[in-house]
Amino acid sequence: MLLNKRIKNYNIILASGSPRRQQFFKDLGLEVEIRLKKVVEEYPPRLYQFEISDYLAQLKALPHKDELRENDILITSDTIVWHQSKALGKPNNRSEAIAMLKSLSGHTHQVITSVCFTTTTVEKTLNHTTNVYFKILSDEEIIYYVDTYEPYDKAGAYGIQEWIGQIGIEKIEGSFFNVVGLPVFEVYRTLEELVNFRPKQ
Repeated sequence: MLLNKRIKNYNIILASGSPRRQQFFKDLGLEVEIRLKKVVEEYPPRLYQFEISDYLAQLKALPHKDELRENDILITSDTIVWHQSKALGKPNNRSEAIAMLKSLSGHTHQVITSVCFTTTTVEKTLNHTTNVYFKILSDEEIIYYVDTYEPYDKAGAYGIQEWIGQIGIEKIEGSFFNVVGLPVFEVYRTLEELVNFRPKQ
């Protein structure tokens, strides 16, 4: 039986305001409840690569835990761009977005997304890394993209599905969907495991 039929007895809660992540679940045929709570996205400086996104995905689950009921499956996630031994989050303004894209220009970076699944009895965190190869971008291309698309809600200041990805990314190694915002294959597989593991109420 398909997951969208087997999961009818469960309530999937997506704690994300990202329209891209929400669309992924619609495309999978899975109904989700959007539940948002503010979290200060800070992490210990000792953390490295996927440790950062794992920590933040788990941190985002904390305000929801006391509200979970039987058969709730809470999904929280975080995406970072890892480049030159540091994490790039979302730019705060135009100048930061331009600076981020200039730093990525002509280099390879990693997009790391972590997803935390929380129920009343289980917490499971997965992560996926995709290598992204950018061509050398001209200042004109960078400024045009930032001013036209205003990528302030995107880690690393770009969306691979947008103009900059079409003209600027030479190749990727790993999941394309992960760069958009969610490692869909792994998420779907984990939901199948949780539904199979947890008894129906």
